[in-house]
Amino acid sequence: MKRVNLEEKRVYGMRIRTTNEKEMNPETAQIGSLWGKYFEKIFPTLTPEIKSYGVYSNYESDASGAFDVTVSIDEKREDLEMLTLEAGAYLCFETKGELPQAVIDTWGEIWHYFANENCTDKRAFKTDFELYLSESEAAIYIGIE
Repeated sequence: MKRVNLEEKRVYGMRIRTTNEKEMNPETAQIGSLWGKYFEKIFPTLTPEIKSYGVYSNYESDASGAFDVTVSIDEKREDLEMLTLEAGAYLCFETKGELPQAVIDTWGEIWHYFANENCTDKRAFKTDFELYLSESEAAIYIGIE
């Protein structure tokens, strides 16, 4: 994990609103089907220089409240919604391995990190995102106060 300060960045994608509770139930989970639409409609049109993002934003409160998930790219397209990745301080957790499992496992490490009683970092619950670097590498950025 490393600390970084990022500039504001615009991305463009498809959005849903969900909760962690809904995502734990296969009958109400939406994130998987959102990624399915991405791989069907957007992914085949990408060139190697276009990066893909999974963005978590518009938090109602904290990890227990509703939030938006936007599967996005860093290329402007008319049929995709614009979203701004907020500038600020982030913790970056890098992962390598078979995707999406490596990203899921890293989210487990992130939850564990912030649940540790000795953790001095506090999540901002503004913008968090996954940046996909290759077919087997990603970086997860968690906004902190």
